[in-house]
Amino acid sequence: MEITKKAILVVDDEKNIRELVRFNLESRGYKVKEAMDGKEALSIARTDEPLLIILDLMLPKIDGLEVCRILKGDPSTKKIPIIMLTALGDEIDKIVGLELGADDYITKPFSPREMVARVRAVIRRVEDRRKPEEPEHSVNEFNDLVIDEQKHEVLLSGSRLDLTLKEYELLKVFAANPFNVFSREHLLEKVWGYDFMGDTRTVDVHVCNLRRKLEEADDKTGYYIETVRGVGYRFGYRE
Repeated sequence: MEITKKAILVVDDEKNIRELVRFNLESRGYKVKEAMDGKEALSIARTDEPLLIILDLMLPKIDGLEVCRILKGDPSTKKIPIIMLTALGDEIDKIVGLELGADDYITKPFSPREMVARVRAVIRRVEDRRKPEEPEHSVNEFNDLVIDEQKHEVLLSGSRLDLTLKEYELLKVFAANPFNVFSREHLLEKVWGYDFMGDTRTVDVHVCNLRRKLEEADDKTGYYIETVRGVGYRFGYRE
């Protein structure tokens, strides 16, 4: 049974990889489109707005990291979730991809079962975000930090913070429980979900970006995200 009218875009210059991914996704009811290079991927993403993109990083014409950067920087495509395909051991590519806004990554070689599980987890998170909002207007305030859940925006001293979805969700967890210490595993569970199969380095990358944005928003801000060695992170405010 078809799950959605929108297709998953699979971008890889290796035909056997595209066929493997297509077979396993279509056997579970997903529609699939293919692209062989970065230029073609950008064209399809802009015209078709796929449900999700599985993006290899080593691509001809335009590499995968640049494709990710372009898509996440374009308001018309920034909400399309991206799962990166990375070669075993390319740790720096994973980190850069996550910093650019990718939602998850799969390391080659991968098992079809793991690939499908990751796709389902990301799609489930996207569908949850699109559910109708609760009628009540929930606002979380911590000193001059305001998190407006209905508008999905964060204000610091009256100025809007430009956060990615994961940074926003992390800040919500932190601000709801200031001065508490959160383990990386707990943050993975709360922000990425039980079925997220990445590692705790994913948390480190997003916390680092959130910390930098808080500091850059106001050089006099008292907000901080402290690394608690061997445990995790603590969010708080210094007078």
